[in-house]
Amino acid sequence: MEITTKHRIGKLPHAGPLARDFGGSIARLGFQGLPISIAEAELAGRMEGEHRDPFDRLLIAQGLLNNLALVSNERLFDSFGVARIW
Repeated sequence: MEITTKHRIGKLPHAGPLARDFGGSIARLGFQGLPISIAEAELAGRMEGEHRDPFDRLLIAQGLLNNLALVSNERLFDSFGVARIW
């Protein structure tokens, strides 16, 4: 959602192929999608902290509840205790 939204509004102009076929793109790279669960949505909404971006809060909640590392340069993620690569 975030990639396609940012491409649509011009913040990721070179992400066209990825935005047009995100599911196919991640499958070709050997990744799989992660559905959003009620528990993840609930945690994202409850989390305290300064980070207000709802997309990022959802990614953080998914990382925390599924023991996953996020690939991001957002250092603010670290304050939530989620593992971060990059």
